[in-house]
Amino acid sequence: MTSKGHRRPIPVSSEQNASNVPRSNTLGSSTYDVRNAEEGVGICGTILVVLSYVLCALTFPFSLCIAVKVVQEYERAVIMRLGRILSGGAKGPGLFFVLPCVDTIMKVDLRTVTFDVPPQEILTRDSVTVSVDAVVYFRIFNPIISVTNVENSRYSTQLLAATTLRNILGTKTLQEILSDRENISHSMQAHLDEGTDPWGVKVERVEIKDVRLPVSMQRSMAAEAEAAREARAKIIAAEGEQKASRSLKEAADVINESPIALQLRYLQTLTHISAEKNSTIVFPIPIELLRLVNRRGSSGGSTGF
Repeated sequence: MTSKGHRRPIPVSSEQNASNVPRSNTLGSSTYDVRNAEEGVGICGTILVVLSYVLCALTFPFSLCIAVKVVQEYERAVIMRLGRILSGGAKGPGLFFVLPCVDTIMKVDLRTVTFDVPPQEILTRDSVTVSVDAVVYFRIFNPIISVTNVENSRYSTQLLAATTLRNILGTKTLQEILSDRENISHSMQAHLDEGTDPWGVKVERVEIKDVRLPVSMQRSMAAEAEAAREARAKIIAAEGEQKASRSLKEAADVINESPIALQLRYLQTLTHISAEKNSTIVFPIPIELLRLVNRRGSSGGSTGF
């Protein structure tokens, strides 16, 4: 046994994955767990370990079925001997030997895991109730503290994700939730990653899946959008009428300045009428005759008739 004031450095095996190293040296709990592994198991523990070796030797080769363990490439094994974590950290991948009766092995999956956050009823900052759900991607980066610092890292992360979703969306307005999902996802990812760091969990990504509005709110938004479209259509129609009236005024000014252009327009109109309505009989009246009648009417009005 070594004294607490003079502890020897912890050996690190070549098979240990780089993900077993904590991201921050400020995690007192993970440091404490590793130091505990260096404190001896005592005289009774030593006797039990020796007896376990003797038992394996006496029952060889049948003891190999219990003592030999295999860890996959994506897994790490945390071994506790008489309640203390063995030096060297998590084991694997590969083949290794455990002592029956005194060693307890726990396998930790390092692959990225996903889970759905159930729909949460949230009251936004502008007093609108919405139902929002999300999906979270996370992985375990430190198998040792994920075993020693939390009972169930997956379940704890799920509860924290649901609480974080409600807290963050409660400070947003409905318009921000609908139009700014990316920033909300990044904010949730940062908060979750900070909260799960002492558990050896790395939250890689958070995505907002769906935002469900009440039926009354959907109808109000649909009516508002319809009114906006109708207003825009009226504005476009008014602008078109304005442009058309200006064009007609310019055309009228041109025709008024040139009597021949008026006569050509008159003949063109007769051509269209005769082409579309063949049963209609048109009697063209010379424009000079209309002007003569107009002049006589004006002169008669001036003389009192």
